[in-house]
Amino acid sequence: MERRLHTRHRAKTTVYLVSLPGKGGRICLAKNLSANGVFIETANLGLRKGQHVELAFAINLGIVTKIHRRTAVVAHISRGGTGLRMENYAGR
Repeated sequence: MERRLHTRHRAKTTVYLVSLPGKGGRICLAKNLSANGVFIETANLGLRKGQHVELAFAINLGIVTKIHRRTAVVAHISRGGTGLRMENYAGR
């Protein structure tokens, strides 16, 4: 059963994980993106479900590129990557 509130879109954008415990930041590739979530390709980053992370990514809107900064919660981890649920979407 599909539980997503917003449609996922294929993405080829870079996501910068700003704060990882004891590791600083890390650059990852987004596979898909929605209004409140992103799935990023990752190796084992030591993240756990429910953990909060800070992320930044750029969305190209044609002649304008917009930088987004969000707090996200690790929703799930698989061998292919990590699903993140973004917070504070409505207020930005």
